[in-house]
Formats: sequence, C-alpha cells, structure tokens
Amino acid sequence: LVIPPRNPHFVGDGFRVQNFIPSAYGLDMQRMSPFIMLDYNAPFHFPATDTPRGVGVHPHRGFETVTLAYQGSVAHHDSGGNHGIIGPGGVQWMTAASGVLHKEYHESEFARKGGMFQMVQLWVNLPAAYKMSAPKYQGFSEKDIPTVQLEGAMGHVKVVAGEYKGTQGAA
Repeated sequence: LVIPPRNPHFVGDGFRVQNFIPSAYGLDMQRMSPFIMLDYNAPFHFPATDTPRGVGVHPHRGFETVTLAYQGSVAHHDSGGNHGIIGPGGVQWMTAASGVLHKEYHESEFARKGGMFQMVQLWVNLPAAYKMSAPKYQGFSEKDIPTVQLEGAMGHVKVVAGEYKGTQGAA
C-alpha cells in the first residue's frame, strides 16, 4: 500500500509540512501508538531573511519530539534553559515529560542566507511512568550518530536511539 501525502501546510512560518500521523489514511493514533505525530518538511527553498522563521514559544507535555534535519539548520530554546542547533544529519530530541515551553526556528545564519530546508519530526508518547519526569534536551550532530553498514552494500542504518546489531544509539 502506497499512501500519497496530504497537502502541505505551514507550522509557524518556517516549517512547510505534510502530516502522515495521524492524518494519513488509516493511521489513527490508536493504531500508531506510541507515535502521536509525524510531520515531513519536504525539500523547500526559503529565501534569505533577517528574521528567522519558525514557531514561537509553545507548550508540550507528556511526550518527546524527535527532529531529524536533512537540509538547513534548526535552533531550539526552552524554558529549562536548554538550547541547541542541529544541521544536516543532526537530531534534536526533546523530552517534554512534565511540561516545557519551547520555540524552534531556522538557525540565524541559515535564515540570513536562505536555502533548501528539509526535516522530519516525530512525536513519541511517553509511558505513564515517565510523563511527570523532568524535561530534557539532547542535540546530536551527524558525527555523533553511529552508522552500521548493511551486508551486501545494501545501505546503512543511522542508530539514533536504542541498539542495532551491537551498536548503541546516540540518545
């Protein structure tokens, strides 16, 4: 089954996304648990600007956001004093848990120059036992994320979290 993407829409003024979870055909939240949301920002050119585009301060609670950058750079700041920038190949992992206010936007140098922007963001529901834990932020550059080559030159796996064939993920 191949599912065509929904029409793109903007989240804030910096993320032109197509939503696959929960709005894709038959991919309701109950079926996709623990995954709450998946937004994909297909390659899109943003012109140069002096004011970085993005999403202003907003709350999250009870889940984690995992952002993978393919093109462009994303900056993050939150109410816990955490901040970071990820570029191509990087991953930002924010655990909202008991609650956090945060903002995410195009990194200032990327905004100033403009360019192609591509990313994906996945929201993962936390188990009940962890929903009231302290929020945290982890940012990983491409070099921080281990790669496992598949047999027969069939590609590779970037191990962001968990373990694959004896290689522990960065998160």
